[in-house]
Amino acid sequence: MGAEKLTKLRSPVNLLICQKSKIDDWINHFKTYYWNKGVTVYNLTKKQDLEVFVTNATIKVLNNAIGIINYELTFRRNQLKNLNIGTLMLDESSLIQNEKIKRAKFITRLNHENLILLSGTPTAGKYEKLLTQIHLLGWNISEKLFWNHYVDWEWDETEDGFFRKKILGYKNVDRLKAKLRQHGAVFLKSEEVIDLPEQIFTKVMVPVSKEYRKFMKSRIIIIEDKELVGDTPLTKRLYARMLCGHYNQDKLEAFKDLVDSTEDRLIVFYNFNDELNILTKLVQDRPISFINGSGRSMYAYETENNSITFVQYQAGAMGINLQKANKVIYFTLPQSSELFEQSKKRVHRIGQTQRCFYYYLMCSGSVEEDILTNLELRRDYTDLLFQKYDAKN
Repeated sequence: MGAEKLTKLRSPVNLLICQKSKIDDWINHFKTYYWNKGVTVYNLTKKQDLEVFVTNATIKVLNNAIGIINYELTFRRNQLKNLNIGTLMLDESSLIQNEKIKRAKFITRLNHENLILLSGTPTAGKYEKLLTQIHLLGWNISEKLFWNHYVDWEWDETEDGFFRKKILGYKNVDRLKAKLRQHGAVFLKSEEVIDLPEQIFTKVMVPVSKEYRKFMKSRIIIIEDKELVGDTPLTKRLYARMLCGHYNQDKLEAFKDLVDSTEDRLIVFYNFNDELNILTKLVQDRPISFINGSGRSMYAYETENNSITFVQYQAGAMGINLQKANKVIYFTLPQSSELFEQSKKRVHRIGQTQRCFYYYLMCSGSVEEDILTNLELRRDYTDLLFQKYDAKN
């Protein structure tokens, strides 16, 4: 949809900003489907392409030219700052939600006539995260006014004695959607655009361990020769999540049972490196691929029908195509609604022909149930943006 809209606008100079992992996908897409429309594609991560693109754009000899670059590199290309860009398109535009970071500051100052913002999860259930995109669309509402009109919040004292804004919910949602539409925002779900298979979600419940119960009571425990001390709310929650993960023998056994129940390709999402180390030992008889902060190895996923691909949320929940698989195991849950919702779309996307199955491994009565409740609440807030609004409001 983004490519079609961009080419129909027929701007002489176009700039597309995306994740580094999607550079080749976008280049191949334009070269495959738009070669007969006079489109010229430049890979702006290459200095030679960048020089040609900027020079020709400056002397106005370009026609239907598309320069493609990744977010991390954009603000290092000062040559782009003075260009007159016809159409600026941001893939995964949620990556500029923080207006204070360098890439967001740079991108919001680019000169452009038309703007296309693409995002699978535009807010992660948090409407205040829309502010950067709102400002790019031309709605110059201040942060203070936005919070007063659309966010229901109160001051909350933390355990450390500090005060922070606690969001209770949102208000005037129909008015917010109406204003967004006035400024060109259109919210469409995948199923409204393309036909995709059914999604089936299953909770696989296991009991909490005695170590978990002891830690939640005393905030300290020694397990496997490691001392876990939850002396702050953050460390307490962190270690509680670990005690529901690789330190829980029942969950490890449930994971192994799930894996042994099928010879199909599997995608496994996880959080911590220790989880990966233990899980790979449990399934060492199967071909293994991985995507994490250290890199990626996808040979087994691409070539073996019974492969298992381990994906760390931060590294692979967004921008990766994994539709050769249709079964996903969540060994532990993320705390980010955006990463959670995006992770579901790695297999449920264009090219998927089979029903998609998702298995949540969960410890009963634990922090994991609290995390899932919060993730589902954020999803519900996001879904409100996709519902029809009452124009009378």
